[in-house]
Amino acid sequence: MEVIDILTRTAHVLAVLAAILLLAWAGRAAARLLRQPEVIGEITTGLLAGPAALYLMGPASFDAVLPVPVLDTLRLISKAALALFLVGLAHKLQTGPGKQPRRTTAWVAAGSLVPPLVSGLLLAALIVVTDDAAARGDAPFAAFVLMIAVSMSITAVPVMARILTDRGMSESSAGRVALGAAITVDAVGWLLCMLAISLGEGSLAGFLRSTLALAVGAACALAIRFALRTPLARRAYGRTPRTVAVVLAVATLAVAIAMEKMGMTAIVGAALVGFAIPRDEHAPWAPAVDGIARSGRLLVPAFFVVTGITVLNGSFSQASWLLIAATFLLACAGKGVGGYLGARLGGRPPADARRVAVLMNTRGLTELIVLQAGFSAGILTGPMVLALVVMALATTALTGPLLGLLDHRERRVPGPAVQAGSAEPELALAMEGSTR
Repeated sequence: MEVIDILTRTAHVLAVLAAILLLAWAGRAAARLLRQPEVIGEITTGLLAGPAALYLMGPASFDAVLPVPVLDTLRLISKAALALFLVGLAHKLQTGPGKQPRRTTAWVAAGSLVPPLVSGLLLAALIVVTDDAAARGDAPFAAFVLMIAVSMSITAVPVMARILTDRGMSESSAGRVALGAAITVDAVGWLLCMLAISLGEGSLAGFLRSTLALAVGAACALAIRFALRTPLARRAYGRTPRTVAVVLAVATLAVAIAMEKMGMTAIVGAALVGFAIPRDEHAPWAPAVDGIARSGRLLVPAFFVVTGITVLNGSFSQASWLLIAATFLLACAGKGVGGYLGARLGGRPPADARRVAVLMNTRGLTELIVLQAGFSAGILTGPMVLALVVMALATTALTGPLLGLLDHRERRVPGPAVQAGSAEPELALAMEGSTR
């Protein structure tokens, strides 16, 4: 390729990226006006941008504006951005927020994981019974069922954290319990996602190859963890923190690319590195990880646009309304009922349990990452991804209004057992801590 061609393609990619970032800004602004988390507007506008542009411009004009080489470059950028962002998310998943009651958190995590997994099994059974070939695809049945179950169980930790902050619930007992449980659920969900991708190979050779990829990725992640725990790494970080952060980012991308070359999605490689980075007072890597995650988060809107173009184009006409409605209803029932029962079994009062149930139904960006992994592995089809995307956006958008309704209801029915902000949740928290 000549220099002029490289410069032309680079300028084209930068122009498209600028348009994507502008679109993301508009989506965030619209979400703020609607009193929704900004990520909802960012995801929605990004996913719909490609299909809308294709419909309005036609295939010929669309291919001229976004030719295949430029789209391939955007796909690489979106994968790199997602990997870097996921490092920060996985790093945070190692431990939950402090001071949450462990017993309650465990019950809420169980309630928010097991019933949604069951609702995923019911959704898979519905797809099989109705013979929905567009949603079923041709992936191995075990991998298909497990991936759908995992997709129904995910709770978006970043979006929940933002909602808690915006509503001043970060230090409330319900907020701490919900966030701690969400971290636990997502950590288990990623392990199940890896298992589903391994099963998706459909043969012993494929399973062994996936197992080998996981082993190599885990070994690389452990090597990074060992290196970061050495005095030499800590001294280097103290002198040149930005340089060390860049080296860590490059190492993350190397592990992600290596795992993808071996047949495992790059997302899993990035998650393994994020889990492996030390998180304790003797190895303060959090600022470096946060910087890496912010760099990736800046370009994550490209991931939404590429996903909309590659996954959702053509899926709108193939996904049935029955599939979309069943996905949404089963997702709400699994998380809502499971989260409420878990909180009640964990000793929370009804008011807290209702808030926890609503919060655990938050999905968003984390759900899209899991869906992309399932789609890239050939386990989920475009129509199935569309139904799950609609479910993720709808359940996340409902979180704020439902919390507002609960606040309004409890203001109308004051009392020590239900009044919002009453002392009962804190008393229960103190009593639970004294019984550990």
